Amino acid sequence: MTRTALLTAALLLASLQAQATRGTPATTLPLPPPAATPADAPLQRQTGMTVLEGSHGGPVIIRSVEPDSLVGGDRLDFTVLDADGDGTVDRREAASDASLRAEFDRVDANRDGRLDREELSGWIL
Repeated sequence: MTRTALLTAALLLASLQAQATRGTPATTLPLPPPAATPADAPLQRQTGMTVLEGSHGGPVIIRSVEPDSLVGGDRLDFTVLDADGDGTVDRREAASDASLRAEFDRVDANRDGRLDREELSGWIL
């Protein structure tokens, strides 16, 4: 290739690159989801609170709340557990959830072999 042909090819390539970048429209990205706030969380009983002086001069409030379930973050629906609809969950019905089956005796506060809504309050949604 001659020097003129190389120069022409280089100029053509530069022109094509300039056109490609000039014609690209701007795109927008979706907004991130809003951060969760305490108001978004389900109501739980508060078990403690401490107010500390923050480094910025304002108070820092630290609260502790009851866990929303006894195991992990899993929650159960009473109507799903109460398969026969009698208002209680017996051992056979509790066997559908491995964690509840293992904890049945501890959760059964009145030792009647059935769990009512009050006994299951830490497990129920």
